[in-house]
Amino acid sequence: MNEQVKKLTLAHSPDSDDAFMFWALAKGHVKIPGIDFVHTLSDIQSLNHAAVKHTYDITAISVHAYPYLANYYAFLNCGASVGDGYGPRIVAVENIDLNDLQGKVVAIPGSLTTAALVLRLAIPGLKTEEMAFDRIMDAVKNREVEAGVIIHEGQITYENEGLHCICDLGEWWRNETGLPLPLGANVIKINLGSEIHEKSARAIRESILYGFDHRDEAIAYAKDFGRDLSDEKVDEFVGMYVNDYTIDWGDAGRNAVRELLSRASDAGIVPAVDDFRFVG
Repeated sequence: MNEQVKKLTLAHSPDSDDAFMFWALAKGHVKIPGIDFVHTLSDIQSLNHAAVKHTYDITAISVHAYPYLANYYAFLNCGASVGDGYGPRIVAVENIDLNDLQGKVVAIPGSLTTAALVLRLAIPGLKTEEMAFDRIMDAVKNREVEAGVIIHEGQITYENEGLHCICDLGEWWRNETGLPLPLGANVIKINLGSEIHEKSARAIRESILYGFDHRDEAIAYAKDFGRDLSDEKVDEFVGMYVNDYTIDWGDAGRNAVRELLSRASDAGIVPAVDDFRFVG
């Protein structure tokens, strides 16, 4: 008798690092018996809001969003985006001091992004304006805002736009805590049970490893999601956020998640998380 196939909705962002991670799964190079993944691509802020509504079985989220869905989702131990001493950058037209931003408006790429959370920890009480991540550099250049927090590929292209980095939030976090900065994660519905948790983690981990083993093909696929970046720049960006922490959080990664969200809770930014669940 054929094994019954469980269909799982799997959502992630249309960015080059996620594309690299999920290439082997999306193209059928990795298959796990008994599971069929139905892929959905959406921007991270939309995925955060969808996760709060428990829309998908497995989804990429910003770590910032986890306190709002912790009763329904567990972290998967693979698929994370972690900055190891680097992360989202605050950019401005002039090379101003970080303290000069007090009382000024800084653009953020979504209220539930981890970039927005770390900004609030770094500069409490800052005025912010939420806008689409791909509008922020233009808004800064046009002086609609004093500065902006850039994520995704903008982290390696902002200098081409004539902008200055006045703070790397991943570097700031490393100096504050000695830990890497946990930006994005994959989460899975708790009620799917341990067998599905393990199979799903295995599928995603094998997809990542297959990408590493077939890097040129995976980068070529990811380039279609790289917003006109060269092969070299796509490879550079993927190398930043598809790393050892992506294969497994490890103790440092899991401790970083706990530290970040505990500090955010203590600061009154997010609800407290009673149980940090990591599965797979």
